[in-house]
Amino acid sequence: MQLFTFHSELWLPHPLSKVFPFFAAAEHLEQLTPPFLNFRILTPRPIVISRGTRIQYQLKLHGIPIRWESEITGWNPPDSFSDDQFRGPYRHWHHEHTFEERDGGTLVRDKVEYAVPGGGLVNRLFVAPDLRRIFHHRTATLKKLFP
Repeated sequence: MQLFTFHSELWLPHPLSKVFPFFAAAEHLEQLTPPFLNFRILTPRPIVISRGTRIQYQLKLHGIPIRWESEITGWNPPDSFSDDQFRGPYRHWHHEHTFEERDGGTLVRDKVEYAVPGGGLVNRLFVAPDLRRIFHHRTATLKKLFP
């Protein structure tokens, strides 16, 4: 299985005490996900996040309806948390979210390790460009929410 890695980094001019709770609230995922994915959380709310929490989603990827279930596999507030795909389109998906107070604000880092059916070709043609679009939308949205 060929693993790929995606990194994203964003500095927000707000304290960690304000930024982390926003990311720790699962309902904000819909706001941070671009409209082209038609993303919806299926898990009944409120969702209490802790290690072992599972969240179910529905989305459309290139017009194909997909169900996704993730599990919170690491929970270290307010410094980090991680989620792994339990069920979904990837052969492997591990997403680490880290938060660091820096220069009067918060540095938000994401590291995604993933594997896809079809390997390098599918990644290069579809998955990597989609991830860039998703995180570009997320960055733009966060800059508006945390000016």
